[in-house]
Amino acid sequence: MRQRLAREEGFTLIELLVVIVIIGILLAIAVPSYLGFKDRANNRAAQADIRAAIPSMEAFYADNNTYAGANPAALKLIDSGLASAVVTGGLSTAGYCIGASVGSKDWSVNGPGASAWHQSTDCSGAAVTP
Repeated sequence: MRQRLAREEGFTLIELLVVIVIIGILLAIAVPSYLGFKDRANNRAAQADIRAAIPSMEAFYADNNTYAGANPAALKLIDSGLASAVVTGGLSTAGYCIGASVGSKDWSVNGPGASAWHQSTDCSGAAVTP
């Protein structure tokens, strides 16, 4: 059998495998958590964009006595800081739909009064709680 030298240095194969397994376990925990944080952040960003557009939509109505014609360009005249992801639809004299898309997350809300939230940019589908 071979004698070990007093100054022999390095890691054994078992030690390296243990380190690789530990790194794998940490990645298995960290990656799904990161993806969950990213999805929640995209949800909140889209909802915040919509909430920021609602006062502009109401100001447009106060000026014109209708929601018809309240496209994103018209809303940007009222609030220049409005997010470019905001889209409008379902415009009439009595109501509107404001939608936003951030990443792969789509949200929309019926108005006035932000009465029903939807996970689409066109107020279609079942209402959900944001």
